[in-house]
Amino acid sequence: MAYLFLLIGFALLIKGADFFVDGASKIAGNLKVSPLLIGLTIVAFGTSSPEATVSILAALDGSAGVALGNVIGSNIFNITLVIGVTALIAPLAVENETVRKEIPFTLLAGVALFILMSDTALQALSENVITRSDGFVFLLFFTVFLYYIFEVARRNRAAQLNDKTNAPAAPWTKNILLTVGGLAAIIFGGDLVVDSATEIALSFGMSETLVGLTIVAIGTSLPELITSITAAVKKETDIAIGNIVGSNIFNIFFVLGAASVISPLAVESKIFMDISLMIILTLLLLVFSRTNFRIGRREGGVLAAAYIIYLIYIILRN
Repeated sequence: MAYLFLLIGFALLIKGADFFVDGASKIAGNLKVSPLLIGLTIVAFGTSSPEATVSILAALDGSAGVALGNVIGSNIFNITLVIGVTALIAPLAVENETVRKEIPFTLLAGVALFILMSDTALQALSENVITRSDGFVFLLFFTVFLYYIFEVARRNRAAQLNDKTNAPAAPWTKNILLTVGGLAAIIFGGDLVVDSATEIALSFGMSETLVGLTIVAIGTSLPELITSITAAVKKETDIAIGNIVGSNIFNIFFVLGAASVISPLAVESKIFMDISLMIILTLLLLVFSRTNFRIGRREGGVLAAAYIIYLIYIILRN
């Protein structure tokens, strides 16, 4: 049955992403905002809901390692394999605003996380902990990000309304149903894939720790992967890049913020290596994006290869 559920899960992910991207892009047109903004908000927050669910439930259960590892692992997966594979399928055009503001905001999220969890180095404490006060700092950063997005949306909408060449609005009800139904299929399909793949992996003798670092982190990022690939195939590259940038910001500032407010998260020393790598990869993404404001197939290949190397590293490490 696990193999059947795995196939059903993948089918739901693929078809759900198809509906989700179609509905979201048409809603962007109706709202007179750019697809990038929809990618940074509705699509990003929707596809990050599995990470939010896993990390918040893990915090409630007192499993700090799962909550933190899931977010860091998912962000690395997003930057490397998701953007890499998507760029290999269709080179991604990156808007000037994304290079100047949104990707640096993602970098800020990683650096802020690194600083706030470095208690032994910076405050001479006996252990590293993401405290409730740290969680509120993350949530305040998230509020600032939302304010920035709404301001950009307001200016973008004003510019679109002044454009007399806009196409007629698409049916609202149909596109809302497509978006909500597609998102539900993505989340449910991702849950089926994670559960069934974990069951299969454990039956082959893999440890729960290794399953958590690989299958769970990858599984909760499948919505981002499938959605971004689908967006690239449909030539909606703004949604693809906005999805990843928005998801990574959401994961750190909202997911970890909410999780640590619920329960302070103890930090294992070895996770510093993973966070350092996440920051370096974000810098690499920024450098690639500044090259002609696009991420081409060569850059995509480098990013995808980086994830394979990282995967081998964590398997050997654990």
